[in-house]
Amino acid sequence: MKALQDIHAPDSICFGCGVKNERGLQIKSSWVDSEFVMYFTPRENHQAFDGVINGGILGTLLDCHSNWCAASTLYEKDADDHFPSTVTSEFHVKLKQPTPFGVELKVTAKPTVVAGDKVSIYAEIIAAGKVTATCNAIFIRVKSGHPAFHRWN
Repeated sequence: MKALQDIHAPDSICFGCGVKNERGLQIKSSWVDSEFVMYFTPRENHQAFDGVINGGILGTLLDCHSNWCAASTLYEKDADDHFPSTVTSEFHVKLKQPTPFGVELKVTAKPTVVAGDKVSIYAEIIAAGKVTATCNAIFIRVKSGHPAFHRWN
């Protein structure tokens, strides 16, 4: 299945999900059955110290993946032809235990509340079968006049 980033934002330069950002993380998110998922293999320069992934990298993975979950949830809900632009209103990351380097990470996200243009998301990072970080976040659909309006294609 093709990633939402490749479909709706092929020219994005976002550090976390930008397809055109060669130095970014270039995450690839998609719905697999009823699960919103992405897989990511951290690079050596993503470590905070030997063998452990930097918390900022983990936060970026959670933020961008959750944002795409929120946008796609609104897209499905409204059955609009235009994929909505959403921005992070708030996000709270819990680093539950060190996330090890050298393993593929699975990041999942799911909507918990949808109210108008606001979507609450719960997300997790799973490394070697263990949840290492969680996130609760709120995303808002932006309107014309906002700098992020129509940032997706």
